[in-house]
Amino acid sequence: MGYKVAIVGATGNVGREMLNILDERGFPADEVVALASRRSQGTEVSFGDRRLKVRPLDQYDFSDTDICLMSAGGTISKEWSPRIGAQGCVVIDNSSAWRYDAEVPLIVPEVNADAISGFRKKNIIANPNCSTAQLVVALKPLHDVATIKRVVVSTYQSVSGAGKEAMDELFTQTRAVFVNDPIVSEKFTKRIAFNIIPHIDVFMEDGYTKEEWKVMAETKKILDPKIKLTCTAVRVPVFISHSESVNIEFEKPITAEEARDILREAPGCLVIDNPEENQYITPYEATGEDATFISRIREDATIENGLNLWVVSDNLRKGAALNAVQIAEVLVNRKLIQPRKKAA
Repeated sequence: MGYKVAIVGATGNVGREMLNILDERGFPADEVVALASRRSQGTEVSFGDRRLKVRPLDQYDFSDTDICLMSAGGTISKEWSPRIGAQGCVVIDNSSAWRYDAEVPLIVPEVNADAISGFRKKNIIANPNCSTAQLVVALKPLHDVATIKRVVVSTYQSVSGAGKEAMDELFTQTRAVFVNDPIVSEKFTKRIAFNIIPHIDVFMEDGYTKEEWKVMAETKKILDPKIKLTCTAVRVPVFISHSESVNIEFEKPITAEEARDILREAPGCLVIDNPEENQYITPYEATGEDATFISRIREDATIENGLNLWVVSDNLRKGAALNAVQIAEVLVNRKLIQPRKKAA
């Protein structure tokens, strides 16, 4: 008997990608249910060669559902995830609502799959921030070998990280530039077309944005609380895939060639790094792919035991939907959950 899986937020960018990935990877689901708000009721979404009609979340009974992939934002998750978990259904949440809860595992399967063991405390598992996910996939194999002391990361984040309306705004503004129409900014604080914005999420008292704080806090929780990390998060006029410039200081010596060899063998990583042939990854090339791509691996002569990396990944896939499905696969493959019989 297969599993029953519900997708909350099935009409959004990430929800639709979750449906695609469940089908692509052949997840052992006998039934997949698409859920959203009442205003989306009756909308159809694709699941493989099938069409699913969206049902309203507030009218759905989770008592016979095994896994809920939640991608409806933090406010909805705060309200609904505990209710769903109380019915015995495991919630894998894509928002920031539960990432910093000590009783909720924050999981990137290639990095800390063993930490999933505590999920039954609340029946909730958290997905990390999209920028954090790709970063820790690249850092973990290097940390295991040479022990990371400090990381300086600058992100170049695509507009899809801010949702469909943000993607529409980039498209509309770009068109407006060419036809000399007025530029209207609604989703972003500044014009995004042919521009970059060093501001993602709200500013905090210390001058960092909340997005930057998320990367710092989540990396420590997932990888190692001893790592010192600072971040600058920037929105760029790219539709899909986040890029990161990463500077790493290690406790032990490590060469660029050693790092390449380590990362080539690491789960989830794909090294494309041959500058002489202009072989390096860009966001356009990473879109639609599952890997975390790593390029421009080189030694930093300004510090002892330092490396620089260029890290790119599809934020809708590894940064969100793929990682959530991989967490569900860990639950199934490790036999941490069993399909439930239909409630009477």
